[in-house]
Amino acid sequence: MTDLEDKVREEVGKVKDPETGQSFAEMQMITSVKEEEAGTVKVEFIPTSPFCPIAFKLASDIKAAAKTVPGVKKALVFCRGHMMEQQINEMTNK
Repeated sequence: MTDLEDKVREEVGKVKDPETGQSFAEMQMITSVKEEEAGTVKVEFIPTSPFCPIAFKLASDIKAAAKTVPGVKKALVFCRGHMMEQQINEMTNK
């Protein structure tokens, strides 16, 4: 794992799930952080349920947190295992 990947994983892990009050790290929701190219990171997460009503918000919160890390120029966030996964990913990464 690169230094940037470590920093992004740490930062997005601090995001709190508004329903439980737990961090994404505590809930093990972040499944992957990968530096695709210099300054571009790809983060994958799994919401707590395939029908999670706030999955769009969670994706947006993860993207915002990733972009606060120095060195990140672009953050791509992908939801996995949600019934609206495709729509969430399209809207989050447009």
